[in-house]
Amino acid sequence: MTQEIEIEYKNLLIKEEFDRLLQELPFPDQSDTQTNHYFESADFALKKLGCALRIREKNGTYTLTLKEPYPSGLLETHDTLTEQEATAWINGDVLHEKDAAKRIADKGISPDNLIYFGSLTTERRELNYRDTLLVLDYSTYYGYDDYELELETSSERHGREIMQDILTGFNIEKRDTPNKIQRFFAAARS
Repeated sequence: MTQEIEIEYKNLLIKEEFDRLLQELPFPDQSDTQTNHYFESADFALKKLGCALRIREKNGTYTLTLKEPYPSGLLETHDTLTEQEATAWINGDVLHEKDAAKRIADKGISPDNLIYFGSLTTERRELNYRDTLLVLDYSTYYGYDDYELELETSSERHGREIMQDILTGFNIEKRDTPNKIQRFFAAARS
């Protein structure tokens, strides 16, 4: 099991803002593709606890991640899966011995009640920028396209400052930005 604290700031973009950031900051020319496969119970028990569960497929690897609220961000619990294990999860055969499944069970949610809801595919570009990681994402799901700027940091204060500098410097409107899983489930219900 691997765990980490994630402190991040996000802002949805319109395509023109996305294109401007891509042109004016030294992001890589090529993006990396990743697909998030999302899970939840029928009664949205994870959401009610502020949690989210996904399998991320990237470069032939599969990582199961449970995100939980944490005082200064999110606590992420990661389990490495084989392709066969990821397929089993997607097909409803949850592996109880995985650390994420154990943490879910500890919250009073039976891992057997988890349902695969679908996937979101992202073309991602990353840039180390002023002691943060800037991420430029173009995502597709349920017929939607969205564009997002994400900033990952180890310091809340520094992260807020850098994000504000970028938004101001590039004349980008600060937007309420639900996380990807929230946007995914909102689209799934529409």
